[in-house]
Amino acid sequence: MSPSAVPSVLFVCVHNAGRSQMAAAFLTHLGAGRVQVRSAGSAPADAVNGAVVEAMAEVGIDISAETPKVLTVEAVLSSDVVITMGCGDACPYFPGKRYLDWKLADPAGQGVAAVRPIRDAIERRIRALLTDLAPDPAVPEREG
Repeated sequence: MSPSAVPSVLFVCVHNAGRSQMAAAFLTHLGAGRVQVRSAGSAPADAVNGAVVEAMAEVGIDISAETPKVLTVEAVLSSDVVITMGCGDACPYFPGKRYLDWKLADPAGQGVAAVRPIRDAIERRIRALLTDLAPDPAVPEREG
């Protein structure tokens, strides 16, 4: 990645219906065009988790139109950073890529009350990632 290039991040989890969707939404929202964002799953679900959609709406981010996507080799190859969240051995590894593995609880089957702390942990990690990838002092702190 050259210093002037826009960094590209791929978030991967098994179903692409919870953690990776929240992470992609936060990075898209907070990155404001400074980062190219993708998300995918090794075994995508039919729809994004409803409790995840509700939890994100509580912080002003609408992901109701998002759909789970299948993980492809092309998506990994075209990303500078690949962040995995419990996809295990299904995630392809390519030398030269930066990989991060975020240990986060799985929101599958959980209600919105259980999803909120996962959402908040993801937001904190995204803010730190943004500082590392594309620092911008104009990124506001979320209140509450």
